[in-house]
Amino acid sequence: MSPSLDLSLYLVIGSDVTAGRRVDDVAREAVAGGVTAVQLREKHLPTRLFVEQARTLVALLRPLGIPLIVNDRLDVALAADADGVHVGQDDMMAADVRRLVGRRMVVGLSVTTLDEAKRVDADIVDYVGIGPVFATSTKLDAARPLGLEGTAAICRVLRVPAVAIGGIDADTAAAILAAGVQGIAVVSAICSAVQPREAAAGLALGQKSPRPA
Repeated sequence: MSPSLDLSLYLVIGSDVTAGRRVDDVAREAVAGGVTAVQLREKHLPTRLFVEQARTLVALLRPLGIPLIVNDRLDVALAADADGVHVGQDDMMAADVRRLVGRRMVVGLSVTTLDEAKRVDADIVDYVGIGPVFATSTKLDAARPLGLEGTAAICRVLRVPAVAIGGIDADTAAAILAAGVQGIAVVSAICSAVQPREAAAGLALGQKSPRPA
């Protein structure tokens, strides 16, 4: 994994979750509040607009040292010169993504079960996204929530860093980190906030709260 990839506060963003605001405007505010990595997830945007959106974010984030990772669409990631691509269990296989991009891009993979985690190949995948930890309304096809114990069990078998996602807020951030992940990923906790910068700062502060014994 690239040493510049900081998973501690990972924002998943798209035009369908920003309450009518420009994606780059929300991302700019979120990064100012402490976001360390951004994933662009667009499930319904036409390809050309998706590429334009990704290029806009690359231009915004790269000078700040913040990586842009594109969800699912390797073609968009390549066209926009993004820093990485994240795939799910039903998307292009991570091994095929790695074969196509070599080592020039970060490759992330979603895992929702212990069996999936055991199959993660550290020579192919740079990091995994574990979730959902808690119930979430931002992904309608989300798997059954893992809870803290399920998340911790997955972390114990992984040989790559992990970021947790699903129903996470400032109050639960520290407990989730204590389960063994390297960071938290959020969607609505920042994208739906009236003040994304303050929301991101609150999540960053929440991670530093005393962890449960």
